[in-house]
Amino acid sequence: MLQLKNIVKDYYVDKRPLHVLKDVSLSFPKQQFASILGPSGCGKTTMLNIIGGLDHYTDGDLVIDGKSTKDFNDEDWDAYRNRRIGFVFQSYNLISHLNVVENVEMAMQLAGVSASERHERALQALKEVGP
Repeated sequence: MLQLKNIVKDYYVDKRPLHVLKDVSLSFPKQQFASILGPSGCGKTTMLNIIGGLDHYTDGDLVIDGKSTKDFNDEDWDAYRNRRIGFVFQSYNLISHLNVVENVEMAMQLAGVSASERHERALQALKEVGP
């Protein structure tokens, strides 16, 4: 389970806090689908970046399977992003100088998967999604 407990996120503009998230508490059970909706500027992307470990909260706690992230170090965040989180972007964000197989292989390469295994897995994934 993923829990946000009283999450606060402030950015500082001209040394003054800009309160982006204020006391947000949510729970996401395992293997559930969730949608996050709201008007532009309400903090959806900020919250997703915190959930994805791309940004850090100012106060509160992000709890992953009962474990607080308050004391996570860079290595803990890297492991979390590498093994537990996936993003689907609105735009493709492909690396233009790589071919489609190499783009699919990229995340596995960063995870340390061997070249032969990641190539095989990339081809299988592309076969499954089709042309």
